[in-house]
Amino acid sequence: MALPKHASPLERVWHYAYLVICALIFLFLIAPILVIIPLSFNAEPYFTFTDKMLSLDAEGFSTRWYDLLLTFGMLEPEAPRDSSWWADAWANAQWIQATKNSIIIGFFSTILATTLGTIAALGLSRPEMPGRRAVMAILISPMIVPIIITATGLFFFYSSIGIQDWGIPYLGIILAHATLGIPFVIITVTATLVGFDHSLTRAAANMGADPVTTFFKVQMPLILPGVISGALFAFVTSFDEVVVVLFVGGLDEQTIPRQMWNGIREQISPAILSVATILVVISIALLTVVELLRRRSEKLRGMSPG
Repeated sequence: MALPKHASPLERVWHYAYLVICALIFLFLIAPILVIIPLSFNAEPYFTFTDKMLSLDAEGFSTRWYDLLLTFGMLEPEAPRDSSWWADAWANAQWIQATKNSIIIGFFSTILATTLGTIAALGLSRPEMPGRRAVMAILISPMIVPIIITATGLFFFYSSIGIQDWGIPYLGIILAHATLGIPFVIITVTATLVGFDHSLTRAAANMGADPVTTFFKVQMPLILPGVISGALFAFVTSFDEVVVVLFVGGLDEQTIPRQMWNGIREQISPAILSVATILVVISIALLTVVELLRRRSEKLRGMSPG
């Protein structure tokens, strides 16, 4: 907000002090990301800035750690990079395997969390539902309870039912990540339903539409931005989660965060910084999509001009 012309000297001092404080807080929050990105291009196997990097010498920068993401674990990493080389990378490179696992787990857990979370949000949005506050508190509890407690509980629960013997790959992690993602879907969809005009559903019912048709033809198009936003949050939650995977994941279910954790414990390599940089870029892209969907949702509900 611009400073008015009639502002007093004290108001002007506070205005600029407020801007400085906000800038310092933003720098404090963003500094770890700003440090990780250039360090991922370090030509040396260090987690610190070298003299060549500080002097902006081109020899101090390299993409060798990004290349290591493709070659680590390959049978013949030095072979010519033809179709057989890429087949070797796809089948054996550990970071690629972790990426495939993360995408598979994130996709199915997001589908499950979005479906269940949207259904729950629709029920919680109805004023006649009894005990809405208590049910809401229970459903969003995975956001509040420390993740280590949730992971421990899931570990003992899965052990008691023998889920590892069911023969369904990734099932335990998918269900666990869906549990963690459902609260995000409920919150975003519920926020979208706050401004929803329920007279539209009553009008559809008066014209003979059944509940399923009313949902897909009337409600879903209007709440779709909130549903997609919740799905994105659920996917990011699954994609970045490591504690639950450590507790309930099998040896062949390495995800990107778990691979990063193993890399920190077993061999310190700047390749971890390369992965972190890629994840930061992906997160920024997803947050941009969420913001665009939020603005679209406000326009559909008539809450913003234009």
